[in-house]
Amino acid sequence: MPPARCPHVLRRAPELPTFIPAAAGRGYSQNSMVNTSLSATESASVPPLFELDQVRFDIGGTRLLDDIDLSISRECVTGLIGHNGSGKTSLMRLLARHHVQGAGSIRFDGKPIASWKPREFAQRVAHLPQYTPSTDGLLVRELVALGRYPWHGSLGIFGDDDRSQVEQAMQMTDVTHYADRLVDSLSGGERQRVWLAMLIAQDSRCLLLDEPTSALDIAHQVEVLDLVRTLCAQRSIAAVVVLHDINMAARFCDHIVALRHGRILMQGTPGDIMTGPNLQAIYGVPMNVLQDPSGRVVGIPQ
Repeated sequence: MPPARCPHVLRRAPELPTFIPAAAGRGYSQNSMVNTSLSATESASVPPLFELDQVRFDIGGTRLLDDIDLSISRECVTGLIGHNGSGKTSLMRLLARHHVQGAGSIRFDGKPIASWKPREFAQRVAHLPQYTPSTDGLLVRELVALGRYPWHGSLGIFGDDDRSQVEQAMQMTDVTHYADRLVDSLSGGERQRVWLAMLIAQDSRCLLLDEPTSALDIAHQVEVLDLVRTLCAQRSIAAVVVLHDINMAARFCDHIVALRHGRILMQGTPGDIMTGPNLQAIYGVPMNVLQDPSGRVVGIPQ
């Protein structure tokens, strides 16, 4: 299990709550496990990367997120888990500024997220959506180079620093040897590394990755998540990753946030989350938690 680098502390409420309609009063606490955020010394000097306070989000009259209180730390891999429709992608799109919350506040790097100019925000936050756009006709090198767009714009000059960032990103993700191949000719795992290279070339402080391991076999899932963790450690950046596999989240994330019906059900370190009662509360099925020979805990449905 990866060492905990994030200053999150787990506190458990008396009961695991069920979903409460939007009309319910604000006095009820929907979070069964709450993040007490940074220590007093750290919070006085450096704010969390993202701070969400009482965030609510609706689409077409449907409540997708409700009463979200969350701090996301710097230099930390945070995993978002939960069943389909629990609000993971909606939360990710709020962090990426693709949606605007209906109520509450979101701060990025100490400032209201809406106050950032688009280019300034894109220089700091890189988002890989669940469904990536078409790469028809693009070479690997060309796709990675698109990561430099926030730094010079469509009419800007692609300079030496841009070329250096592209080459460095391809080296870090081990895609240099097929830089001149079409992206569409690569395997799923190779394509995901190319997309990560594009985000690295963007030289941001935070990666937002929505299901980066979907449709990948186990070997490529491990490869991609290991790369994400290595990049965060080497470049001292943060990552927020949507995952369906709790065991992958426990293995590669410092902090795990579990959502259910648009609310934060619990959050904590992998060791805090990986218990049978917690996993049953998250996924709705009885779960056993076992320890493998290396000491890593895994969750298995009964």
